[in-house]
Amino acid sequence: MIIPPIGGLGATASLGQAPGLAESSLPSAPSAAGGGEGGFGGALTEAISSLEQTQDSGSSAAQALASGTVSDPESAVVTVENAQLAMELASQIRSKATEATQSIFNTQV
Repeated sequence: MIIPPIGGLGATASLGQAPGLAESSLPSAPSAAGGGEGGFGGALTEAISSLEQTQDSGSSAAQALASGTVSDPESAVVTVENAQLAMELASQIRSKATEATQSIFNTQV
């Protein structure tokens, strides 16, 4: 089921306006809910790959900042902060998923 965008703005148009969020870093929507190529597993793999790329760019920006070879220190700091926030978000999602799984297993029928 495809949900039309609210207010005539597409999802990438409204999310692409967020500061520090590149449009290419947004995961693409799966073609069908649970079906098609990949499904949930494909989306999870894509999200982890995106997180890994964000961490790699943050690490290289931090190294360039520490060595003094960066031409724009502000963008390097923003890149490092984005990598930190992405890791914190992934950690919180993992914790919530673990809690939900434990709650399901502890449910008495």
